[in-house]
Amino acid sequence: MALDPQKKLLEKLKIGLGKARPVKAPTGTQLHCKSWYQEAALRMLCNNLDPDNGENPDELIVYGGIGKAARNWDCFDAIIRTLLDLENDETLLVQSGKPVGVIKTHSHSPRVFIANSNLVGHWDNWEHFNLLDKKGLIMYGQMTAGSWIYIGSQGILQGTYETFATLSDQHFDGSMTGKVALSGGLGGMGGAQPLAVTMNGGVIIIVEVDRNRIQRRLDTGYLDVTTDNMDEAIKLARQAAEDRKALSVGLCGNCAEVLPKMIDQGFIPDVVTDQTSAHDELNGYIPMGVDLEEALQLRFSDPKKYIDMAMDSMATHCRAILEMQRRGAVAFDYGNNLRGQALKAGVDNAMDYPGFIPAFIRPLFCEGEGPFRWAALSGDPKDIAITDQALIDAFPHKKRMVRWLTMAGEQVRHMGLPARICWLGYGERDKAGKLFNDLVRSGRIKAPIVIGRDHLDCGSVASPFRETEAMKDGSDAVADWALLNCMASVASGSAWTSFHDGGGVGIGYAMHAGQVCVVDGTDEAEQRVITTLRNDPATGIIRHADAGYERAVEVAQERGVKLPMINMFNQK
Repeated sequence: MALDPQKKLLEKLKIGLGKARPVKAPTGTQLHCKSWYQEAALRMLCNNLDPDNGENPDELIVYGGIGKAARNWDCFDAIIRTLLDLENDETLLVQSGKPVGVIKTHSHSPRVFIANSNLVGHWDNWEHFNLLDKKGLIMYGQMTAGSWIYIGSQGILQGTYETFATLSDQHFDGSMTGKVALSGGLGGMGGAQPLAVTMNGGVIIIVEVDRNRIQRRLDTGYLDVTTDNMDEAIKLARQAAEDRKALSVGLCGNCAEVLPKMIDQGFIPDVVTDQTSAHDELNGYIPMGVDLEEALQLRFSDPKKYIDMAMDSMATHCRAILEMQRRGAVAFDYGNNLRGQALKAGVDNAMDYPGFIPAFIRPLFCEGEGPFRWAALSGDPKDIAITDQALIDAFPHKKRMVRWLTMAGEQVRHMGLPARICWLGYGERDKAGKLFNDLVRSGRIKAPIVIGRDHLDCGSVASPFRETEAMKDGSDAVADWALLNCMASVASGSAWTSFHDGGGVGIGYAMHAGQVCVVDGTDEAEQRVITTLRNDPATGIIRHADAGYERAVEVAQERGVKLPMINMFNQK
């Protein structure tokens, strides 16, 4: 007798095994859960752990050091079973990757609430987190790992593309052509850097200590060539820049060793940044003086020594960036807290180069602009191609977005479920959400679409060394805004909502919220997606208006975002 869809899925995912195994998201139009809201959460959780997607799926690690999708395999199994049985007026509670309860809510409520690695202020540090982690009581969720909306390196690619495009506008007359950038890290986030730079016409050398990560970026088309020789990497980069050709070079090495050597040889790039996992001195950053295998052993045999070595190495790494800046490179921090770690390690001027948000992105935040990502639950790339063209037709005036979507369709390989990302502002995201729902309703798209975003957004984060660095009114560390954003998403009818501590900068350095919507072609989905995607970026405009940014106040007035009179005549 044929198995029913749920039993087939349980067997396919080996639910109940309680240990590592390959995971692939279900695809197609067959429902296994009681609605597409639960189904979408289940598929996106599985998608995070797809071997093509996650950095170390056997350990449930998606990206960013130890950013995980579930606390352990028993928890993963329990989440899947609960989603399969979850009613349409119930909500699953997930505490740091562990399903802990189901509550009776409403049909228009989110189907899942997720909280990851949140600690009370006095204990909000890596030391206490690591103690709880060893006891199996907590999990690091990064941003989109623990909120089940990771879409591979493409998820950060478009934001990285936007960052280098804005940098080019500010410093190089609008193009990276003929310019050489230098960075480190080819993990889940850093792996987007080479393609983002070449899409902007430039050349980049990426230093990465892990050969497997270099190979992965080569295999997926994010990286062009690789070498173990620093001199060869420099030669390749200089020649490509001279020929005005785009090129990305992966250099196998350790940043803390390579960058000072480059300075000694007189090589100063046009741009320097970093995306190693510097936020986590134990599980993320590899110290100089030991090879990768020795480092991994030292983590377990002598974690204190490892941390001391990593902190010293980050200080050396940061000093090299500062020296390159002094010699003419455009230097910026790419949100991994390298500067903060170096400051702790004794580099008093670590903050002398800016973070990428105040340097390039904040004007976009004042417009309610931010990352808008979506995935096709059908598993068919044609559905993404249809949505790409629909956005190009709907927003032809957004020239940079149109250029990005065109290039992405040609150059970006899908990892796991077919997906896409672009940056949209207030009044655009809700329009796009309705557009996608109409495409599902009409049958032009085969199955529902999941719409989410990075937690890195205009109103969803409090992060003094990244998203809220150098706020005009000094409110960098005020976390109320992230909580208000989270509550607004819940009230608006998101499909699932999350709130995390740490993100890309580490425990104690950021609080941030995420939301995900699902469009299945119904009237209810239309109402939920329009409301959620209107109010989510609205909190960003409100947050920046309250901080005294005149453009945010103007945007609020132009687009109908209501502000109390005290904000309209901001006196900060």
